[in-house]
This record gives sequence, C-alpha cells and structure tokens, in this order.
Amino acid sequence: MPLQPHSRRTSGGATAAAAIAASRRPGRRCGAAGAAGSGSPRAGRELRGDASFRWSPPRTDSRGATSWAEAIAGASVGFPCCGPGTRGPRLLAMAPLSTRLLFQRGRPKSDRLGKIRSLDLSGLNLLSEDLDLNLLGRLKQLQELDLSDNQLETLPADLGLPHLHVLHCANNQLSDVTPLCQFPQLEELSLEGNPFLTVSDSLKITFLLPELRKFNGKDVSTTRSKAENLNRELTTRVATHWRKFMAALSPEEQAKAQANFVKSAVRNVRYGPVSLSEFTQWRVRMISEELVASGGTHAREADMPEGPHKATATQEPRLEPLHFLQCHSKNNSPSDLRTQLWACAFEPAWDEGQAGATSQTVATCGGEAVCVIDCQTGIVLHKYKVPGEEFFSVAWTTLTVVTQTGHKKRWNVLAAAGLRGLVRLLHVQAGFCCGLIRGHKKAIATLCFSPTHETHLFTASYDKRIILWDIGTPNQDYEFQASHLLTLDTTSTPLRLCPVAPCPDTYLLAGCEGGCCCWDVRLDQPQKRRVCEVEFVFSEGSEASGQRVDGLAFVNEDVVASKGSSLGTICLWSWSQTWQGRGSQPTVAVVVLARLQWSPTILAYFSLSTCPDKGLVLCGDEQGSVWIYDIRPLLAQRSPPQAAPQAAPQAPTQILKWPQPQALGQTVTKTMVNTVVANPTFTYLTALTDSNIVAIWRRGEP
Repeated sequence: MPLQPHSRRTSGGATAAAAIAASRRPGRRCGAAGAAGSGSPRAGRELRGDASFRWSPPRTDSRGATSWAEAIAGASVGFPCCGPGTRGPRLLAMAPLSTRLLFQRGRPKSDRLGKIRSLDLSGLNLLSEDLDLNLLGRLKQLQELDLSDNQLETLPADLGLPHLHVLHCANNQLSDVTPLCQFPQLEELSLEGNPFLTVSDSLKITFLLPELRKFNGKDVSTTRSKAENLNRELTTRVATHWRKFMAALSPEEQAKAQANFVKSAVRNVRYGPVSLSEFTQWRVRMISEELVASGGTHAREADMPEGPHKATATQEPRLEPLHFLQCHSKNNSPSDLRTQLWACAFEPAWDEGQAGATSQTVATCGGEAVCVIDCQTGIVLHKYKVPGEEFFSVAWTTLTVVTQTGHKKRWNVLAAAGLRGLVRLLHVQAGFCCGLIRGHKKAIATLCFSPTHETHLFTASYDKRIILWDIGTPNQDYEFQASHLLTLDTTSTPLRLCPVAPCPDTYLLAGCEGGCCCWDVRLDQPQKRRVCEVEFVFSEGSEASGQRVDGLAFVNEDVVASKGSSLGTICLWSWSQTWQGRGSQPTVAVVVLARLQWSPTILAYFSLSTCPDKGLVLCGDEQGSVWIYDIRPLLAQRSPPQAAPQAAPQAPTQILKWPQPQALGQTVTKTMVNTVVANPTFTYLTALTDSNIVAIWRRGEP
C-alpha cells in the first residue's frame, strides 16, 4: 500500500533494511534486567520528533514549550498561549496606505497602479480598516499580494482584485477565511501564524478556492481529497435527514417547512470529530440550502445506490489498513524512519448528546511531539512539540468544570510525560499547556488516570517511585495547581500502571523490571509513603521473582493480562482467586487461567492492551505484526478453572501482518510495533512503530 502524500504521512527516506538496522541499537530491548541500571530502556536513543510540514515561528509558553499547532497538508496554524478567546495587544499602523506607498512597494516599477503585478505590504502593522478599497481596487492587474506580518483581523469582502493568483497573509490575526472566496483564481495561499484559524478553516479553503494548488507551501491535493470525502458523507447524511424530515408532512406542510429544514439539519446532522464541527456545520448549512433550492432533487441523487449489496451476515469482521502517518519526524524530515513512537490513547467520548462521538480521536507520542489524530480521516488535528523532550506516555481524563456563568461543562484534558520527568497537562481544543507537574528526578516511563477519580493521576518514573497526584480543576485562567497525595516506592523501574479493576481506589498494580507489584493506595490511611505490599510471581522455584513484566491490563473486572514473565506467551490470570490465596505472604503465585501464544522474540517493551467491551487482548511484535486474541469464551465462564501448567498456549484469533507501505518507491518491509490500542467499540485500531509510522486499521463490515 503506498503512503499517501500527506505532509504528516510517511513520505520516504530510507530502505526498510536501513530503517530496521538503524533502530537496532545494543541493549535496546535484550537482557533479563534490561536497562534498569542505566535509568531507562530508552537510554541512548536520539531525541526525535517533528513532523514533515512547515511550522510557523515557534510560540514559546511560560513553561518552555512551543505551542500547539493545528494543521493539515502543511497548514500550520499556531495557537496563543495566553488562554482561549484572548487576543494580543494591537500595534498601531506605521502609516495609512497611499498611492506613493503602492508605487514604492509594487513591481514592476510603473507610474500607473493598473500595471503593478506584485505588491509587498508586509510588516507595516496594517489594521483591517487600513485596506483602502478604492485604492486597492485600482490594481486591476495585480497577481501577487503580500500582507504578512500585519495586524489584520479580517479581509474586506470586496478588494476588487480579480486576477490575484498568490496571496500571503502569514502572521496576522485573521479569524475567518470566507472572504477569500472573492479570489476564485487564487493558486497559492499562506496563512501561517494566524492563531485564531483552525483545521476547519483549512478544509473550508479547499471549497472556497477551487484553483488553489499550494497552501502554506504544501501541495493541497491531499487536503482537498479529505475535504471531498467528508463532503460526500455529509451530503448523504443531509439527504437522509431530508427524507425523514419531509416524510411525515403533507405537501402543503412541506412547502412551509422547507425554511426550517436548514436549521434542523445544522442541529442534527453530525459527522467526524468535534474539532471539525465548525467545518461540518458550515458545509451542512450549504448543502441543506442547495437541497431546499433544488426541491429535494439532490437528495434523490445522493440516495442512489452504487450497486447491489451482497449479503455478508455470516462473514467475520475484518480489519483493513486505512492510514499510515508520519507525525513525529525529526526536523520535519520526510526521510525520518527512525523516530520511535511509544504510547497512544483514545480520547474519551463526549457525553453531551453525542455518545462515542470522539472515540475515533487518538493521541500519540514519540520523539519531541504529541499528536492528536482523527482515525476516520487520517487528519492530524493538533500537535504539541517540546524541543529536547522525548515523550513516553499519554493519558486522557474528562473533567467537570464550572463556567463563569455557573454551568457545568465536561472537558477532556491530555497528560503527557517523558524524558524530562515533567507532566504536561494539555488543553487540546484551546491549544496550550495549562499545567506542569514536577516531582520526579528522572524520566517518567508511564502515567495513568484513576478510573473513579477524574483528577487523580499516577506517574511512574525511572527514579523508582510512583506518585499519586490530584491535578484539581483549572481556575478561570485555565491553570492547574496539582497536589501530591502519595508516594509508592519500588525496588525496580516501573514500566506499566494498572489500577485494580474491581477496587481501583484500594489497590494499584504495576509491571516493573523486577516483577509485578501491588500497593495499597487508600487515601484514608496515615502513611503517605508506602512500599510494595505484595509481589505476584508467575512460576514456582527460585527464579519465580525478579522477572520483568512489561505488559499489564485488566480484560474485565477479574481477568488480568500480563506479558514479559515468560518467553513467547501472554499470561491470563485471576485477580480474585490470586488475592484470596494471598494470606499474609509478601510473595504470591498468580492463579493462571490461560496462556496465549505470542512471538518467541527475546526483545522486550512491547506493550499489550485490552478492549474490555469486546473481550480482546492486543499486542504488537518485532516483525510489525499485531496479535489479536478473542478470549470471550474464557470470560463467559463464571469461575474459570486454573490452567494446567503444561497446557498448550492458546493460538491468536488473528495476526495482522505488516502491510508494507511504500515510501518514495521503496517498501518498508518490516518494523517493530511498540504498542497497539483499539477504541472501545473496536472500530479503529492504532499501532505505533519504531520507524516513525502511526498505522491505523478500520474494522470493515462483515
């Protein structure tokens, strides 16, 4: 499958052999003790991560990180760090436009404005009201206009430049792109550094400017293709809504009700992630108005089937490769197939009338960047970059905040951490870092939020400590003040965190370099610094303890999946049966229910995940494959029996082979899949690799 020519997609570089060889460094994953002694299994790796697209000048927040950028096909749109909805101070214009100024800055030199073809008005601190329509309207032959580095908040609706082909408006204060429709011949456009424009505006531009070829220096064909795909789906949904809306009305009522259809469609037709809602509602309104004007003709055309549908009710669901993205490239290099990607997490679904609406949005981290991707369209919705950082973990939580008007609002916050030992709390939609937590002396390996307390965050570090924080709720300036609740000491590096599903407020499990440990995390206990209460072991004998556990997750309220304690297998064990047999012992052998066959590799740090709603266990391997296990038959048993020690491991239900995408004519034949995560409905599956590729599969209809 060829990699699509997206500015943030894999677009080339090295051969597969070179890419794999470059990522195999001594000590990376091998050895029983890993790199526990060196402080990190990732020690010695290069810091990697910018995406291959043009960035606007960095905006550095008070915490030393560049601001979020929202982009598509090279459109880099920075966000302010001062908080949502605020504008910077307005500078005074140097001087109003004059005929003399236009002659001085116009090319070719002429004594007539009508002969000027190129005009540079950049860096004059012009305000929108300084654009004299009568004066600019005399530039009848103008083909190129540079308005960059001014203070423009909007473009006048009628500048009268019918032959304009190139327009530069970078580094202004623009918040609306619809006035651009007055330039139907525009072929090249630059809007970088306008902090109030979003990815929705990038999509709007493809409809407003049919002749556009370059947007922010990048080819716009991929963006246009994605916008057209969204538009086709929206057209179909509006047509469906039209039929439902008109079905119950008489002909007389239909004539009167058509005026209300547009409002109804805008209110009810939904598609895509919340971050694209501005674009989708804009298009829904336009499609609805065209539909009403046609008397429903467009609805009948949109409803025409493409062909007969075959009955496939008996077929198993299949996973289809959908997108291969290169979101974390070092120095924007399209040849970067070396940056290692470590963790991803799907955004929680919004509860406000759109259940599951955002479960297709996934956050990924690796190198210096955190990206937020819409799995459906493959669009990188947001990106956050910290030079010198290497992100190892991300986690979401949904907070309930009270607005200034007293209304409660649900708000998703993304936590990200890594090499520097700092936790950054990111306001994804507003686009800035609104909290920074310092508490660890070394890198943070992983973090997770409590499933019962939305403000409680666990962080695990190579300093051999796990800390429980209460991040609190943000103040009116969107700032957090985190408080330290507990410190849990470990004897080896913690790699994975897992609140115990049936009692998450009481116990915390952690997979560590030295085994699987459990702590009492009840906050009503006096001790604020605690040691491991019990260690779980996976075999008998002198080597039972001290075995690395680098994968850990609950499949349901009782069954735990863990990996790393034995070569080539994933262990399923019962929390309840194991805990009942504990007594007062500090070391307890787990009650194994089943073993799952996995890759026989001696390499480590391939993280497993589970999809509890579907009874699935997922794990990648060193060949780029994704192993999928359907264990619902085991979960259906009321009291699953203990597995026999010599029982053969259960084979995977399915193995997704690496699809071997192509980059600049070369095939990436294999890679290592560090982590695999699916959304709760198992509609999308995201895999992160050692070669700077985010691979997304979609479950097809049976």
